[in-house]
Amino acid sequence: MNKLVRPGDPDWEQARVGRVFNARRPSREPAAVLLATCEQDLVDGVDLARANGWKVSVRSGGHSWAAWSVRDDALLIDLGGFREMTYDPATTIVSVTPSVKGGQELRPFLASHGRFFAGGHCPTVGVGGFLLQGGQGYHARGWGWAAEQIAAIDVVTADGELVRASETENSDLFWAARGAGPGFFGLVTRFHLRTRPFPAAIAETVHVYPLDAFDEVMTWLDGMHHTVSPDVEIVAVSAEGTLAVTGLALCDTMPAAVEALAPLETCPAIGRALVRRTAEPSSFESHAERQLAANPEGYRYIVDNAWLTGLSPAVTELFTTLPTARSFVIWFSMAPLRELPDMAFSMQSEVYCATYLVYDDPADDEPLRAWLTDRMTALQPVTAGQYLGDSDFTARQLRFMGDAQYRRLHEIRSRRDPESLFAGYLTGDGGQPANINPWETP
Repeated sequence: MNKLVRPGDPDWEQARVGRVFNARRPSREPAAVLLATCEQDLVDGVDLARANGWKVSVRSGGHSWAAWSVRDDALLIDLGGFREMTYDPATTIVSVTPSVKGGQELRPFLASHGRFFAGGHCPTVGVGGFLLQGGQGYHARGWGWAAEQIAAIDVVTADGELVRASETENSDLFWAARGAGPGFFGLVTRFHLRTRPFPAAIAETVHVYPLDAFDEVMTWLDGMHHTVSPDVEIVAVSAEGTLAVTGLALCDTMPAAVEALAPLETCPAIGRALVRRTAEPSSFESHAERQLAANPEGYRYIVDNAWLTGLSPAVTELFTTLPTARSFVIWFSMAPLRELPDMAFSMQSEVYCATYLVYDDPADDEPLRAWLTDRMTALQPVTAGQYLGDSDFTARQLRFMGDAQYRRLHEIRSRRDPESLFAGYLTGDGGQPANINPWETP
């Protein structure tokens, strides 16, 4: 049974922000919070919001760094109590509700059936926001964006109707759901996802370098990552005063994994490596442990990102001058780029860069936000745009979608949600994001 929590109720603060992962929580006040436990609750919630003149916002996993679900005067429909998974062995399709955690819940559930879905790296991320924003999950470089593996969705529309959307029915909703993120004008109740066989061989190469080797290492990596087998996920991480270059191979056999990882041994600075682990057997469990250690609960986070078109002195400065001990920045290879299917998600480049400032003192909020904005501004000459999953439009807006896709998204929204029942993107001025890189405007 659902529960409606209102401002002033004893459990209001818990309902408002208790499931927000980022301890830097907003002061925004919803009109009410609906704690949903079943699909009918979601239909009823949309009807309730419309009857009261409220907008609708949705929380699935609570991992949005900007807490996009917490909106002034809206009905926040919290899906944390609605967690279901079913697997059909005949079709190998798994059906999941949005609040299911990709690593902690979905991965072991599928592994018991010998199957795998490329969810987010952090195991506590819910699949809802992750998939709606495109889904930069495991092996996105080789397997594509997780949203590409959505076979269908069940969604409550703005008029309160529960419908199935796929390539052949309600295809406009299906197109929009794969990349619109918090701008999606519906409430997804279930994702129906294509799965793949669980990887038979998992191996990892890790080289850790001192930061003064950054330019040499990254010049090499930037010049060769597009030549590495698509069976390898390539990430460089600056954290705790070092630079780690990692390759994760997901293959059918261990010899194939070793061969796929071999190019990472060609770094000209490899003799300076502080740690050198080559093609060692690995597991998703060990990755999950490291992700949880890097993204601890109870801390404050300020996050920003950019799709990069190359290296620059500003990239070096960002990676080598992090302001807090727990902060980290990643360089994530997507090269060579694959042609995307026709969907709302449409912004990418060969390299994704995201910075995560992790700290615990509220007094650092403004100084750290200013520090990161300055560093991201310096990256403008090599920035193509940004990814919704690590963005905060109240602080900085860049291009996040192709121009044609952005226009199409708004055309569909005008038909499907003409009264803007669903809250949409959260911006600093309360309007729609411009989807432009400000320095490129006339």
